[in-house]
Amino acid sequence: MSLRKRSFTLSGHRTSVALEAEFWAVIDACAQAEGKALAALVAQIDATRGERPLASALRLFALAAKDR
Repeated sequence: MSLRKRSFTLSGHRTSVALEAEFWAVIDACAQAEGKALAALVAQIDATRGERPLASALRLFALAAKDR
C-alpha cells in the first residue's frame, strides 16, 4: 500500500500526515457526514490524541468510525 500525504495547519503550525488511502477515505467520509472541513476534523482529533502520534490517532479514529 502506498501512503498519501496531506498537510494541515494545527495549533498554528504546518504539519503533514501520511496515511494509506483507505484511511483517508474513511476520514474524508466522516468529515463530510459531520459537515466539517477535513482540516477541522483533523484538528479535533489532534486536540484529543494526548501523547499518541497524529498518524496513529487518525488511523484509530478511522477504525472506530468503520465500526459505527
